[in-house]
Amino acid sequence: MAPADAPPRSRHLLVVDDDDRIRELLKEYLARAGFRVTTAAGGAPARRLMETLDFDLAVFDVMMPGEDGFSLTRWLREQRGPAGRTPVLMLTARGESEARIEGLKTGADDYLAKPFEPEELLLRIEAILRRAQDRPAPDAVLTLGRCRFDPDRGELTCDGEPVRLTEAEVALLRQLARNPHEPVDRLELARDTVDPSGRAVDVQVTRLRRKIEDDPKAPRYLQTVRGVGYRLAPD
Repeated sequence: MAPADAPPRSRHLLVVDDDDRIRELLKEYLARAGFRVTTAAGGAPARRLMETLDFDLAVFDVMMPGEDGFSLTRWLREQRGPAGRTPVLMLTARGESEARIEGLKTGADDYLAKPFEPEELLLRIEAILRRAQDRPAPDAVLTLGRCRFDPDRGELTCDGEPVRLTEAEVALLRQLARNPHEPVDRLELARDTVDPSGRAVDVQVTRLRRKIEDDPKAPRYLQTVRGVGYRLAPD
């Protein structure tokens, strides 16, 4: 279906790019496809917009003066509530695999290298929005067998009784709860810890398994994904 013939959509997109020409071209194309589109020329105005408006998806350029797209995505993922869960598609001229991996590790949902076909951009946006719609809300209480975790409150109960968690354990569970059933890179989990090697995360996972799992040596809910990191698998 051509963008001009696409059905109307009420979904609101934020496009952040320091190149005026690209920013306006993207706005025009996505608006023709039926999206509401708001634009920003850099990280600072984008932050102000995201602090006051709700967006269904954000498109970030990576190479921008001042704050780049990686930093902007990290900031967004640290926000509480729906804002922190806003899907992100990164656009950049840096197409090498290291840059793509860095973008995904910061919390981006997809990565598209410039130059790109406008139709591919539209298809990727639609795919991300479909996945986001099917994903359980991370702020919903998650059931882990006999235990329940409330990401918003940072509270864990097992058999109806509160279980004490350290601040680091709450932060780790919240990170995993943002994308239940999906593996999260171990080094990304370790980014805000005192030990960026990931060993501190391994210790926290071991302690959490003792609190959550019926058999910590054969975990059902806090799973290891070999070569990647960990995954939270609620009921």
